[in-house]
Parts: sequence; C-alpha cells; structure tokens
Amino acid sequence: MRPKRIGSLRNLLTDISGVSVGHADDAALASGVTAILFDSPAVASIDVRGGGPGTREDALLKPESTVEAIDGIVLSGGSAFGLDAAGGVQAWLAEQGRGFRVREAVIPIVPGAICFDLLNGGNKAWGRFPPYRDLGYAAANAAAADFALGSVGAGLGATTANLKGGLGSASAQTEGGVTVGALAVVNAVGSVTVGDGPWFWAAPFENGNEFGGRGLPPSFTPDMLRARLKGGSAATPSENTTLVVVVTDAVLTKAQAKRLAMIAHTGMARAIYPVHAPLDGDVVFAAATGKKPIDPLFGLTELGMVAANTVARAIARGVHSATALPFPGALPAWGNRFG
Repeated sequence: MRPKRIGSLRNLLTDISGVSVGHADDAALASGVTAILFDSPAVASIDVRGGGPGTREDALLKPESTVEAIDGIVLSGGSAFGLDAAGGVQAWLAEQGRGFRVREAVIPIVPGAICFDLLNGGNKAWGRFPPYRDLGYAAANAAAADFALGSVGAGLGATTANLKGGLGSASAQTEGGVTVGALAVVNAVGSVTVGDGPWFWAAPFENGNEFGGRGLPPSFTPDMLRARLKGGSAATPSENTTLVVVVTDAVLTKAQAKRLAMIAHTGMARAIYPVHAPLDGDVVFAAATGKKPIDPLFGLTELGMVAANTVARAIARGVHSATALPFPGALPAWGNRFG
C-alpha cells in the first residue's frame, strides 16, 4: 500500500533527509526484509524492552562503545535465521565503498533486529541456507525515498493477536522545526485494536484519517480490556516482536540517541495492548543525522514526546495498511473486517 502525503511531508521515515528505505520479500516464503540506509553515517543507539529479542550489533550501539555512527539498520522476518539479512545489506554497502575505515579496510556498520514469522503458513523449507542474506541485498538495492506500507518487507509475515500485522511509518515535526520519523514492524503478542472493534489504541495521536479515523469507543467494557494474546496460553517468548526505527535530523550524541530510543518506547505502550511482555522482543533503534541543534534538556524531551506519538501512529498504520496472507487459517486484515 502506498501512503498518502500529509501536508509537505510524505508521512514516512524518509521525511528525514539522507534516509532511504527498501523492501524485499517472497510471497511463497511469507517473509521479507526491510533496509534503512543513511547517505552519511548516523549517530545511533538502541533500547530493548521485550523479553525475547533477536538483534545484531546491539553492543556496538551502547553509548560507551567506540563506534559512533552506523551506515544502515536492517529489520527482518525469519527469527534468528533473519539475522543473515544484515550481511546482504553490508555487502551492498561495501560495493558502494561505504563503511567504517580501519586503514585500508572499509567495514559497513549495519545493526539489525528480527521478528518471528516461521509459523504463518509460508514455505520455510529453504534448504541449507536461508534466503535472508539475498533478501537483505535486494532490499538495500531497492532503497528509495518512497516505500510501501503494510504486508511488505519485514512486515510481510507479521501478525498480532487478532489481526494481520505489517509495516507502518509516520513522521512529524517539533514546534522548533526538528523532524522525526518512525518505521515499525508490528508482530506483537498483543493487539493494536480495542476489543473486537475497529478502534486503534493509538487513535488519540492520529493525524487526519491516516489509519481510518475511527477514534476510540465511547466507553471501555471489561471485555475490551482483557488480554488478547497471540497463541493464547501456548504463546512462547520467541514468537513475537515489534521492531521500531526512529530517525531525526537533530544533532544528538550517542547517549542522547539512547535516551530518545527510551522515550520513544512510550509509543509502543500507546499503540499495543499489552506490550513489553516476556513474550515479546520489542526493540527501538534511534538514529540522528545531525543537521539541527537542539536544547539538550527541553529540546530532547520535546523530541522524545513527538517521537513516541509518531511511533504509535506508525504501529497503527502498519496494521491498518496490512493485507491478509493467502493461506488457510490466516488472520484477517483490518481492511477485511472494517474497511
């Protein structure tokens, strides 16, 4: 699904200048990869809140670690097999001469994270080597300013407790003109909608009718507030994850990027019910392209607030834009039930 513009913005992560996004996926596999690339290395960090994460290069992103900036971020399906996707993006960047220089050596720095989509009906009998490295290369090669939402890339095989999950994105600006964008792969153990109705938990933060304009229900019943969990009592810690990338054009240190990732996690709590469970691997990456200075206290707080709202919107858009997988017993998409 191609998103509509809101004002002068695309309402995408790529409203941050110097950022591009590409997808590669396989319909028969029911899985895919999304690559986020930076024209110039970006200061970045990570915050992990879920109990079952799968990440690559997360230690490098700690504020005390030496490397300050990264060349890209990779999100993938495939559970731990999907960690191979970063190698494909790394290979593509190496061909462009991009990376961290150690004398004559050039090493692209590409952190990543994965979500579990191995039981969604797709054919995962890929033989000796999983296809994610090649999908990662193809995703990097496809990176551009415009990209699709919904059941594409790393969101192709994503699901939630009651509806098809997907990939969403949104953007916003602070009052001072700093831009922030979010991209989310929604594969949560919980629900992004309220009860059995069309309302999104993120409704108070909706911009226009970007995810249906349904608002919230007039009141909340006990049934709406009960836990709806993917897999019910059989749910396991390795099956669910929401992956988020937040990027801003602000000037941030690595420690400030870490703080931005921490505040941005609030957006997950506004959009997914429940969230940050031992059954999830929820991850937020935060990156800064370093174009606009901000106040380190009030400015960073305001930026985090706007980023959290943008994350909530991106999550709702991912589910709103998704289409159902063409397999027996597949979860319905929001559009099938309410569109």
